[in-house]
Amino acid sequence: MHPHFKPGPLPLSMQLTPEGKLKHFLSTEGLPHLLLHDIMDRAEQFVTLPAKQQKKAPFLRGKTVMNLFFENSTRTRVTFEIAAQRLGADVTNLDIRTSSATKGETLLDTVRNLEAMNADMFVVRHEHAGTAQFIARYCAPHISVLNAGDGRHAHPTQAMLDMFTIRQKKGDFAPLKVAIVGDILHSRVARSQIHALTSLGTGEVRVIAPKTLVPAGLDKMGVNIFNNLDEGLKDLDVVIALRQQRERMDSALLPSEQEFFKLYGLTDKRLEATKPDAIVMHPGPINRGVEIDSRVADGSRSVIMEQVTNGIAVRMAVMSMIMGSMAGGAA
Repeated sequence: MHPHFKPGPLPLSMQLTPEGKLKHFLSTEGLPHLLLHDIMDRAEQFVTLPAKQQKKAPFLRGKTVMNLFFENSTRTRVTFEIAAQRLGADVTNLDIRTSSATKGETLLDTVRNLEAMNADMFVVRHEHAGTAQFIARYCAPHISVLNAGDGRHAHPTQAMLDMFTIRQKKGDFAPLKVAIVGDILHSRVARSQIHALTSLGTGEVRVIAPKTLVPAGLDKMGVNIFNNLDEGLKDLDVVIALRQQRERMDSALLPSEQEFFKLYGLTDKRLEATKPDAIVMHPGPINRGVEIDSRVADGSRSVIMEQVTNGIAVRMAVMSMIMGSMAGGAA
């Protein structure tokens, strides 16, 4: 890991303008619950717009959004691209892995060159934690940075589309019991979800995982930790399954795919321990038969397809709010 990329405490002033509006969106950590609800309220407006109007929202007209993906994720990149295009932006996709950055050009050199191409917003995905934060600190003042996933650190728009989906289905967060199941240790999504759920006042947040996949200090984040799936699922309102990263299955931290599914896979039988109206979520892409059974993924409890749809609306919401604040007013 590059020493400059190490994420430290993120002061609110780095993400917000002096007026409390979004300038960058790097993490859900520390963001006030009212702002998170503002994002969801704006997303609701985009979701309820008729399709033709949704594709002509003018918030980013004349702006240039650059997707800087140092790490591949076609699904995330495409949703950001669609969101920006629906807001009227010009979008440029850069696969940095094949660019001059791989030929010795430093990250800041790359950023400076892109700034010279009149960029207004960088959407950054990188394998190293803290990269989006690093770029936000050193880029030109008129440019905003959105974190599309950095190492094991954060994935804030994924967390917010998950929060939005929960609010759509369940309303108030205060009475809810929510559990995140799977590889917590390596998951940037889990960290962002926990910060968001906590800020929104969720009644109880649980994580369910093998001891080897629970990061040190997780209990200090206000969650209850379960190593047994059946115990952790009791009386839940929301179950969020994490993608099991198959490349790690050969490590000492993880059992085989079959063993993992036997111990932690979500099945209809196991979900009987949850509340009758509990919903099942997954940030995708799904490994069927590893973290979740197909009958669950495609069943009546699943809201996975709603999450995909909501991803575009939430990213439109964040982008339009940032452009409004950067223009000096509410968009």
